[in-house]
Amino acid sequence: MKMFLQNLLFFLFIITKGSTEYTRPGLRPSVSWQHHRSDSDPQQVHISLAGEEHMRISWITKDRKVESVVDYGKTAGAYNESAVGGSTSYRYFLYTSGEIHHVKIGPLEPSTIYYYRCGGYGPEFSFRTPPSAFPLEFAVAGDLGQTEWTESTLAHIGARDYDVFLLPGDLSYADFLQPLWDSFGRLVEPYASTRPWMVTQGNHDKEAFPIIYPQGFRAYNARWRMPYQESGSTTNLYYSFDVVGTHIIMLGSYTDYDVDSDQYKWLQSDLIKVDRVKTPWIFALVHTPWYNSNRAHRGEGEKMRKSMERMLYDARVDVVFAGHVHAYERFTRIYDGKADECGPIHVTIGDGGNREGLATSFKKPSPSISLYQEPSFGHARLRVVNSSHAYWSWHRNNETDSPVADGTWLRSLSSSAACNQTLSQSKFPKDEL
Repeated sequence: MKMFLQNLLFFLFIITKGSTEYTRPGLRPSVSWQHHRSDSDPQQVHISLAGEEHMRISWITKDRKVESVVDYGKTAGAYNESAVGGSTSYRYFLYTSGEIHHVKIGPLEPSTIYYYRCGGYGPEFSFRTPPSAFPLEFAVAGDLGQTEWTESTLAHIGARDYDVFLLPGDLSYADFLQPLWDSFGRLVEPYASTRPWMVTQGNHDKEAFPIIYPQGFRAYNARWRMPYQESGSTTNLYYSFDVVGTHIIMLGSYTDYDVDSDQYKWLQSDLIKVDRVKTPWIFALVHTPWYNSNRAHRGEGEKMRKSMERMLYDARVDVVFAGHVHAYERFTRIYDGKADECGPIHVTIGDGGNREGLATSFKKPSPSISLYQEPSFGHARLRVVNSSHAYWSWHRNNETDSPVADGTWLRSLSSSAACNQTLSQSKFPKDEL
């Protein structure tokens, strides 16, 4: 009954308010955040999941002598646990980063607030670990950048509780200007230090330069270390992790993905390991969308789609999130360009607040597989209620609030008898991925 009433209310909202008549306010200026603590104090603090019952604490100090140690405990000001990690730094032309510390702490208890101090200096921070059972809530936003719209989006995200933040690429929009990475880290610290931020890379994070930095992602890899080793990956550019009955796959749009690539082979081995009884949901994140009816970046994800889509389809991945296109778009379940009840839902959510503005031009008429389109800044919530049902809502970033502009109930493909039967009869069964 509760589910029925929620759907009914949302339907009434849509037919009374509509979605296509909304006029997006214009661009907002970029912001810059400075460091006002001492050289020994931590800055740009952020946390990420790092394997079962563990968290990685990352921060930067100007003082290179600060030890990579985190003191933590379940009571404010009382730290009965301590963990030691390591640090790194990097050069990029004339820029030299501060000391970048990464410390893995745990084991940690679920649904518990931990208080922590970085390097033995500065303020106390706190975070809450994810629960051990459903419900579980993700906040999702891509292409953040650092503008006044970014500030607004982050404020809306932080105004409501959630467990894990997912970011499908394009973090700082530094684009070679390394001090902007520092500014971005300070901007997101109030949010990224309290809930785990799980990110993948975008084109604005690459910063490749011929001969000198041909591989790119020098700043991204040094600053935003994700649990790639814990997931069997050999690179920070793609990895996976588990949290409360969900398996999250973070793919790399800007590293090799053809059938002979390491990423392709890693994805094969990663999907085979997923037990859909224990892990009924699978979500994937990639920066460049595989399906896109916006005129911006049309077709850029097509080669990756042709290479990897069959694997995700046969594994019954539930949703694929993407960024890159600065707008919001939700598709139906798709496989190979056509509606398919056993394919993933594709969602583009590259609307966090970047400085380049919105991608306002969609293909007309809209393709039948595209269910909702809107060029507005915003963020989304994915509340996984149980093993079979989740609620997805996209929140338009207004001047002062973030109303729900699009929403729908999802059913896990692992709970679909029809899709599981089709898979068992396929000539590409899961155990041959």
